[in-house]
Amino acid sequence: MVSSASTAVALLFFTVSALQCISMAAALVSNSLPFRMTNNNNNILLHSEAPSSSSTVTTTNFNVKPSDEWELDCYSRPVMVDGKKLWEVLITDSTGSFRLCETLPSNKVNSRELRRVVDEAIENAKVKPNIVRFFRGAMFNMINIALSEIDVIAKPSRCTFALAQWIEERNRNVYPAMEGYRASMVGGSGRASFLDVRTPIKLPDALRGEKYAFVALPVAEFLEGGGINNENIGVGRLCPMDPNLPADEFVQGIVILTNRAEALASWLAGTELSGFYADLRKRTLVMETDIENQYLMAKLNDVQREEAAAFEEGKDKLNGLHFVSVQDDDESDPAGFWLLRAIPDNL
Repeated sequence: MVSSASTAVALLFFTVSALQCISMAAALVSNSLPFRMTNNNNNILLHSEAPSSSSTVTTTNFNVKPSDEWELDCYSRPVMVDGKKLWEVLITDSTGSFRLCETLPSNKVNSRELRRVVDEAIENAKVKPNIVRFFRGAMFNMINIALSEIDVIAKPSRCTFALAQWIEERNRNVYPAMEGYRASMVGGSGRASFLDVRTPIKLPDALRGEKYAFVALPVAEFLEGGGINNENIGVGRLCPMDPNLPADEFVQGIVILTNRAEALASWLAGTELSGFYADLRKRTLVMETDIENQYLMAKLNDVQREEAAAFEEGKDKLNGLHFVSVQDDDESDPAGFWLLRAIPDNL
């Protein structure tokens, strides 16, 4: 194992018959994400998001650059209003530069009303969306119909990282403070039920790596001033980071070493890469894309299974956060680097 004066992280490369180790270093920084709120009358509300009787509330984060990739959810929440479920449309972008929440009467939960909400959001946006992602399989038809008549690319995807973080915040801080809250109703339907019996597809041989590595890097590497940013991740992308994560905690990840790094990274960039997980019972490493697609990346021996268990434990500790890097070798720059987060099924 290589060591250095700075923080070192061992990367365990595994092949069918051999193991190798390499190291990475990091620096410590801090970060914050203040928001400003406006209601549907465009009045500035100088406080954090809180329960509101207004039908539309928008928050704006001026510390991040707006994106043309939006994320959308339309679903019932764990709150009863006059004996009926509270329905909300939530819209944000991939950087979390804005958050729009509009309540819908239960008798107006349809594609026409959803299209109206999205149209109005686009009309008021400084940066118009090119892509709109949505993760909830139970609402697939309605959302897909609503977006089909809008000039955007609709993408069913679990790469709705900013949206998932927001829903979790609302489940934790907003809904419990609302009259009519029902704790027993927490937990939605992110995936369609048939997705629970999915079988991973074997990755084409031309796209398989020669070596894989369970890896770890400090949270600080992904914060402002850290060593990983949009300038050095190749064709990859970085999901939003929770600014409250301790900078000295470690993010678990996987390095894929292959002499076809450019081809594999380009293929991954063309998918909705949402995460990796290790199935410890089946001893497999699995990649997830889109809403339901799974690919078998590698099989794990006894030693690798122990490393995979540590990988999953580290993911759980940081609420699903992990990464993957595709490289020619352990000294080359990434052809693609993705910071990902496993989206909970019970949003």
